Amino acid sequence: MKFRFPLSILFVAILSGHICAQKPAVFYGATGNWADSVMSKLSLDEKIGQLFMVAAYSNKGPEHERFILNLVEKHRIGGLIFMQGGPYRQARLTNLYQSKSRVPLMISMDAEWGLSMRLDSTFGFPWNLTLGAISDTQLIYEIGREMGRQCKRLGVHINFAPVVDINTNPSNPIINARSFGEDPENVLQKSRALMRGLQDERVLACAKHFPGHGDTDQDSHLTLPRVNHSRARLDSVELYPFRELIKNGLGSLMSAHLSVPAIESQALPTSVSSKALKDLLRDEYGFTGLVFTDALNMKGITKLFPPGEADLQALLAGNDVLLFSEDVPRAIAMIKKALQEGRISESEINAAVRRILLAKEWMGLAQRKAIDLKCLHEDLHSSRAILLKRKAYEEAVTLVKNVNKTLPIQDLQDKKVALVTAGVDVQPYFFRGLKNHQPVDHFSLTETNAQEVLKQLASYDKVIVGLFTSGANPWKSYNYAAHIKKFVGTLGLQNNFVLTIFGNPYGLRTFPEADRASAILVAYQNDVDAAEIAAQIIYGAKSPKGRLPVSAGKMYPVDMGFYFPSNGRLQYGLPEEVGMRSAQLQRIDKIVREAIEIGAAPGAQVLVARHGIVVYHKAFGHHTYEKKKPVDLYDIYDLASITKIAASVPGLMYMADRGAFDMNASLGDYLPELRGTNKAGLNIRDILSHQAGLPAWLPFYLKTMENGKLKTTVYQNERSFNFNREVAENMYIHNAYRDTIINVITRSSLKSPGTYLYSDLGYYYFHRMIEQFTREHLDDFLNNYFYERIGAHRLRFRPREYFSLDEIVPTENDKTWRRQLVHGYVHDQGAAMLGGVAGHAGLFSNANDLAKLMQMYLNNGSYGGERFIDSLTVKEFTRCQFCEPLKNRRGAGFDKPQLSGSGPTCGCLSMDSYGHSGFTGTLAWVDPDEEIVYIFLSNRVYPDAENKKLLSASTRTRIQEVIYESIR
Repeated sequence: MKFRFPLSILFVAILSGHICAQKPAVFYGATGNWADSVMSKLSLDEKIGQLFMVAAYSNKGPEHERFILNLVEKHRIGGLIFMQGGPYRQARLTNLYQSKSRVPLMISMDAEWGLSMRLDSTFGFPWNLTLGAISDTQLIYEIGREMGRQCKRLGVHINFAPVVDINTNPSNPIINARSFGEDPENVLQKSRALMRGLQDERVLACAKHFPGHGDTDQDSHLTLPRVNHSRARLDSVELYPFRELIKNGLGSLMSAHLSVPAIESQALPTSVSSKALKDLLRDEYGFTGLVFTDALNMKGITKLFPPGEADLQALLAGNDVLLFSEDVPRAIAMIKKALQEGRISESEINAAVRRILLAKEWMGLAQRKAIDLKCLHEDLHSSRAILLKRKAYEEAVTLVKNVNKTLPIQDLQDKKVALVTAGVDVQPYFFRGLKNHQPVDHFSLTETNAQEVLKQLASYDKVIVGLFTSGANPWKSYNYAAHIKKFVGTLGLQNNFVLTIFGNPYGLRTFPEADRASAILVAYQNDVDAAEIAAQIIYGAKSPKGRLPVSAGKMYPVDMGFYFPSNGRLQYGLPEEVGMRSAQLQRIDKIVREAIEIGAAPGAQVLVARHGIVVYHKAFGHHTYEKKKPVDLYDIYDLASITKIAASVPGLMYMADRGAFDMNASLGDYLPELRGTNKAGLNIRDILSHQAGLPAWLPFYLKTMENGKLKTTVYQNERSFNFNREVAENMYIHNAYRDTIINVITRSSLKSPGTYLYSDLGYYYFHRMIEQFTREHLDDFLNNYFYERIGAHRLRFRPREYFSLDEIVPTENDKTWRRQLVHGYVHDQGAAMLGGVAGHAGLFSNANDLAKLMQMYLNNGSYGGERFIDSLTVKEFTRCQFCEPLKNRRGAGFDKPQLSGSGPTCGCLSMDSYGHSGFTGTLAWVDPDEEIVYIFLSNRVYPDAENKKLLSASTRTRIQEVIYESIR
């Protein structure tokens, strides 16, 4: 085992044997006036009472409450350590006990990773081992401050943290992941940052477990562990962080129930050793802070001393506070007897009591203030805390193996990807996070299905394995079951795979089969944030930044960690990461639910991204008003006219980049068959800006009906050689009718060229132009060049060919032409008559995949580390083409904010923004100034396209207003 520590520290420790504290304990910053005033009024019995800190529970009944009240009122105890319970119950009891105490009680908790270590319904940060993987100590400081703020809000004055034990023993049953790691310097840096954060909030930090519980294979709760190292080794490793924290104003320290012969030669726990606490801690190190015993009910002490005697021995050894006393009355009696016998002096009692009172003064206990129960839950789950936790995992997740740059997964085209999960308490978040980037099939490994899973995985291009251990607490087992190890070993003989472990990295030490993975990602804990961050790292949206805080075997030494930069794919995070307010964005929920309640649409998806991070992504309602199928985030909607900017426009941009398209040219320059018609001379820029004079719409389908019935010369109810374009279920149109539609458009009259009139018709021509240039069907070209490469696999024409009907949201119940519910077929009649693929309509998507395309525009043509469109091309298409002098707000294909009055936006955003709406109840909008992507998808046309409530309620623009109001 190797350790990194300054040689100068070792030299001083060995040769001089004496290190003076450079800074007194933090609470010496108090004036002492209140402490001295209280001290002068205390009787001897009351002084002795101040030495006791008793365990209190908020999940026990009235009998326990009376027990604590008796200790407070009769024996004048100095403090309480709250254990299990809940925040409201604890706050109520704290107020009660404080009101009955003559001297304010010092309230403490074990909150090593936050209040959730002891209390339900409270917030938890990552465990120390996870934090040990983080390089940014400022983040640890901020976590310490937030822990302190939460403690203070709940009336807690001491957090028994940080754990500064150097965990050099992987088999340590009780410290392990509670430690920041095995490197003394790393543990010091993290401990010092957490200590400062706590104490800057006037919550006393308590370094534990002195002189170091890291290299034991026994639990002091159950027995007396032994640490056999030499004094030189202890000075350089176990004692190093304690000594350095003392130099930096450490407020308190906890003595451990350990046998350490190099410090105490007699068979005594260090918690009752004057050599450890007086000679070493007080005299040699110059520690001026409070010394707490570890719990006096632990077997490491009770096997040697009965209740009362244990308290006395701890006090005689140099402890100030007797924690978790099992018998306070008996202990008080024994202490008083020891005073009479001269085994301890009153001056020693006074010194300890003054330190306690001085700490109380520093904590603000001179001013009594009851805990306010109002908004307690909200205050203990602040957006700041949630953000810090998220950032911690983002900085901690560690890539320890990456053969041939397996990660990030870059190629998203035509790849079958599988996820196999196994272990304890497997959660869905990892699977969902992976699906945000690429279609993934999920297999759950059990003890009995390994062979069947392996058989199915044989056809997959990429396999990701996620292994989960218990997230209940850091001392749960981190080892993996035999059937999991065997499966992983066999999988490596068949597939290249990525292994992600949501557990302690020590698990790799007894897992040689893991070495067969091409890449190994350590996510440290079974946690939703860890899962979501790991998924994003696998696809390169985020970078792996962590470093192993412990050795995970010969292949994975301490401080190991590989890095790669983010590739620019969409990330998924929190509003506060990008300067937005979560509470404000929650107002979107109400707006969408109101729209559903008034019948504007049966359901919807809403997505908001800023700075490339999706910060709001929700599904609402159902596919239909019958409420049989709730809307899922992966369900797809008919985008209607958003198709123009998601299909035709990228196709034209592609041509422009290759010198094959000029917006200043005429339509006839690209389609020679139009020469001699009134369409040949139409300027393409005018068409894209809807001022070429084309009619708004032509009802082609009406010509295919006679007396309310479909013409049999145009349609058949079965697919055949001449009728192979599917319009709807059991409805096929003659192949030649595509040309008929173009001819109808070509023969149509023009309507006031130069005047704005929104029209679909030019996009029928663009469709043909793109196909002629690319020599591919429009949908095939877009799938191959754009959609699959950016991971937009749910952005598709003809969705029935790719997805089940359960994943497709229906639109109108067409009673005039198709005579059926339009489900999985394009709603637009013209696009339907073209077989579902058209330049103006026909695309389906969920919000997530459409956002990828819009983010590509926002990135000026690049996405996922690839450039798809030249940045100048994007800027040319997205600018307003004729704002002056024609007052036409439109871009080239894109809609733009209204120049005045009402329009497609809230009017509260940049004129540089752009996007498009869709007839079915959709909107996609990009704001380059604020770097915002906003997607709204609904099926407002279900079951009737005449439903205009979405427009009258201004649902889409009201949401947009909320988005901009949320920006800090």
